[in-house]
Amino acid sequence: MLRTILKGALRPATRMFHAASGQTVNMTVREAINSAMEDEIKRDPKVFLIGEEVAQFDGSYKVSRGLWKKFGDSRIWDTPICEAGFAGIGVGAAMYGLRPMGEFMTWNFAMQAIDQIINSCAKACYMTAGDLNHCPIVFRGLNGPTAGAGAQHSQCFAAWYGSVPGLKVVSPWNCEDARGLLKSAIRDNNPVVFLESELMYSVPFEFDRSIMDPEFTLPIGKAKIERPGKDVTIVSYSKMVGVSLEAAKLLADNHKIDAEVINLRTIRPMDRKAIVDSVKKTNHIVSVEDGWPQSGIGSEISALMMEEAFDYLDSPHERITGADVPMPYSLPFEKAAIPQPFNVVNGVLKVLNKKK
Repeated sequence: MLRTILKGALRPATRMFHAASGQTVNMTVREAINSAMEDEIKRDPKVFLIGEEVAQFDGSYKVSRGLWKKFGDSRIWDTPICEAGFAGIGVGAAMYGLRPMGEFMTWNFAMQAIDQIINSCAKACYMTAGDLNHCPIVFRGLNGPTAGAGAQHSQCFAAWYGSVPGLKVVSPWNCEDARGLLKSAIRDNNPVVFLESELMYSVPFEFDRSIMDPEFTLPIGKAKIERPGKDVTIVSYSKMVGVSLEAAKLLADNHKIDAEVINLRTIRPMDRKAIVDSVKKTNHIVSVEDGWPQSGIGSEISALMMEEAFDYLDSPHERITGADVPMPYSLPFEKAAIPQPFNVVNGVLKVLNKKK
């Protein structure tokens, strides 16, 4: 199959697109990821998708729906249930000059492939003194809490992979994030860990139609201010961006507090400047994540505050995190273990020394 793809690299494929000014498009995050993969498979004959049930079954969560019928076995590969196996195939193909996407049914199962991701891939450039100076592979799939799937399907790995030199780690929230960042990840010459949220797959968003341009991309390593504000900075990523925006609305409506909400988009490299610049303006910060508290993304933000923004803080940084337990299977318990808007509101009131 590798020879087939390399032969195909001699036959570039393109798609014409004419964006209409002022027009909008409605789509779900699942559709945004699907369309980004289709664009890049058409654009670059070296791009292919590999994983369990990604082809004839359209993906376990239907993210790759229709791609196998459009591109066939040479570009969309079904594999046995062996994460270490297909991750290793992908890493080898990337070192050979191809651009694979490896889909994990859940990032919890990627523990079976962590040796390939970190030892074989992330360290390759360093261990070869630059002889293997690129490994353009995207490892993607759902990450974090699901909906009653239990502890072995519901862990957030943003902090795990975000600590590894040699990897880029991306965690999109909405359709714009998903399309723009996935296309950038596929085009990047470095290995990228792309952490999707199952709970966001079916969530629809409306955007300017320009995001459907085949050349639309977003820069990896650049955060976005989703809601400007002056009283407090709220930093989050993935599904927790929506939770933070809900909390910001409650704070504005009920407490006259103007919160700035930052969507990190990228975990590594983290946009430290965007966070610090916001805190210089608001003098208060709350971080929100659904991962565990110890050694989490909020912990890294706390370190950033001490190193680069201590003199601008009028109160300590407040972390809102998932509960420090394996994720419960029971839906009510799962909800209690994940940050809700009222948790964020209470955290903001605490740092501003306001009554609940």
